[in-house]
Amino acid sequence: MHWHRLKNSGPFWMVVACLSFGVMGVFVKLGSHSFSTAELVFYRCLAGFIGILLIALPARRPLRVSWPLLQVHLGRSVSGFLSLMLYFFAISRLPLSTAVTLNYTSPLFLMVVSTLWYRQWPMRRQVLAILFGFVGVVLLLRPALDGDEWLAGLLGLCSGLLASIAYMNVHELGRRGEPEWRTVFYFSLVSSLGAGIWMLLQPGELAQLHLDNLWIILGMGISATIAQLSMTRAYSKGKSLVVASLAYLTVVFSTLFGVLLWGDRLPPSSYLAMLLIAACGVVSARLGAASAARPQRPA
Repeated sequence: MHWHRLKNSGPFWMVVACLSFGVMGVFVKLGSHSFSTAELVFYRCLAGFIGILLIALPARRPLRVSWPLLQVHLGRSVSGFLSLMLYFFAISRLPLSTAVTLNYTSPLFLMVVSTLWYRQWPMRRQVLAILFGFVGVVLLLRPALDGDEWLAGLLGLCSGLLASIAYMNVHELGRRGEPEWRTVFYFSLVSSLGAGIWMLLQPGELAQLHLDNLWIILGMGISATIAQLSMTRAYSKGKSLVVASLAYLTVVFSTLFGVLLWGDRLPPSSYLAMLLIAACGVVSARLGAASAARPQRPA
């Protein structure tokens, strides 16, 4: 009875998704010693592309879309691909918890991007949430900016910005009735092609797959797939605001993995910054949902 309730609970599946995203980050960090960022993104997205094809082709689901819709798909896919590249790069250079938290600034950026796109000034509480959230960003980036990790820190922050643009396009695709599987298909296709071209253009030889590193690729692909499926089920089973608020558990799991596996020891200000960013991200998501019903005028 308890298991039946759990498997139909949105919060439960979001916890599973967050744990799986944290595990994916572990495999990305482990793989960064053997593979380039482009190679990791390529293998990660190729697995998703093949998986979607195995679902769509036997069911004869249509993959073609009209040109206006394709433009939105391309906007989502390109921004998502670049965000993923920067995110994986940040994971390879920064403590896992720091890289994950910087990527999870996307709700803060999303509110800023939405304001610019819809030309609608946010509520005072939204402005305060954004300001306090970016105070947390400054606190979190201070150790990186004072050392030799400043570039990775800034690129990790840019991954959050690009993720917010991708989410804007995902929202637009959902508004137009596009199914989630087709959105994932185009994202996986564009990202696989983009990472594949990047791999071929980068200097040096490509890493060879063998038994010593194949488990990393498999672990990354499996954990990412479980995370995506669990997150989708979480949003279908539970209230969106509750589920979205739990998304920051990925930061908690990543922090624990960083301490246990790599002995990460961050200054107290970094932990305070993570808490501040997570809290402001949750508030931003809730206030953004509350203001969604207000009339909006696209640019």
